[in-house]
Amino acid sequence: MSKRKEKESRRFRLARRSDITRHLLFRYILSLTAFFAVFFICLILAIFFCQTFIWYPEDPFYQFLNWIQTNLILVSVVILLIGFMFISYRMFAKSVSYLDETISASEQLAHPTEVPISLSPRMKNVEVELNMVREQALRNALIAKEAEQRKNDMLVYLAHDLKTPLTSVIGYLNLLHDEEDISPALREKYTDIALDKAERLEDLINEFFDITRFNLTALTLEPERRSLSRMLEQITSEFLPILSEKSLTWNTSITPNVEIVCDPDKLERVFDNLIRNAVNYSYSGTEITLNMTPLPRFVEIRVQNQGKTIPPEKLEKIFEQFFRLDSSRSSATGGAGLGLAISKEIVELHGGTIKAESSDETILFTVRLPFDCRAPQNPLS
Repeated sequence: MSKRKEKESRRFRLARRSDITRHLLFRYILSLTAFFAVFFICLILAIFFCQTFIWYPEDPFYQFLNWIQTNLILVSVVILLIGFMFISYRMFAKSVSYLDETISASEQLAHPTEVPISLSPRMKNVEVELNMVREQALRNALIAKEAEQRKNDMLVYLAHDLKTPLTSVIGYLNLLHDEEDISPALREKYTDIALDKAERLEDLINEFFDITRFNLTALTLEPERRSLSRMLEQITSEFLPILSEKSLTWNTSITPNVEIVCDPDKLERVFDNLIRNAVNYSYSGTEITLNMTPLPRFVEIRVQNQGKTIPPEKLEKIFEQFFRLDSSRSSATGGAGLGLAISKEIVELHGGTIKAESSDETILFTVRLPFDCRAPQNPLS
């Protein structure tokens, strides 16, 4: 949403909230006007009515009326003051009743439930907004609960998976230590297995650190001007050994000499995560496509691979924390489920967008970045 639309939405909400204020002020002024009008009309009618009678000095009522006539200004001021105070008190009480309703509803928001907030008819607009906040709070609580559960499951899986490579490393090292007459070939085999398991152990420990860092640190940008073309060319070249190992090939189309203002370290992590994801979920013998094209308002980077189609229900959650496409706890490709979540946060910090699409055994990630992450951005579309 653009800043202009946000301001318009804010003005609209303020206008709706001020409806009650306008209503109370209108009733207050109308009540005072009606009271003053009735008072003066009654005063004129009373004078006219009293003049139709013949009064005698000894008549007690005449003495009372004469006193009122003598002190007419004082009496009028007292009556008007009493009426003003009564009307003001009534309107103040009404305002306080609306405030009490709002405070009570706000307290309900502190512990939102499925029961909707109900206010008086005049507070309908406020009721709608508070219920929107309540529903959003319930959604956020559910999302947080699901993320926490996924994180806990992930920690349990990682803790369980740590045992296997650690046991293997210890077992093969013991064999190497205890067997004095082991052949060079067998020694090399055991060493390779122990090294492979140790590397797997390192990956799992790094995943623990990723989870800790993601929960304890806030990402901030350190912008500088950098060649995006050179960055992508370097990253793709670094992945050549991994692609060769998995019988994959590159199909790249990178527009040369494209520079943007960005945080290069964090942006490299985004592309590393996207490419690694493409490698892990590609069919053997296929190609991974990476295109980078500068457009009038932004730079578009597309990473596409051929792999199992991602179901729509999983595609919607692919950028959520601790979500893995492969839920198998022993999967070496699933990771901690943070790569894409961190990538999304980094891209949005740059003022860009990232989305995922999947159909016909094709997976496509599209990243759009502004040329300068420091400038105020309108939605990239």
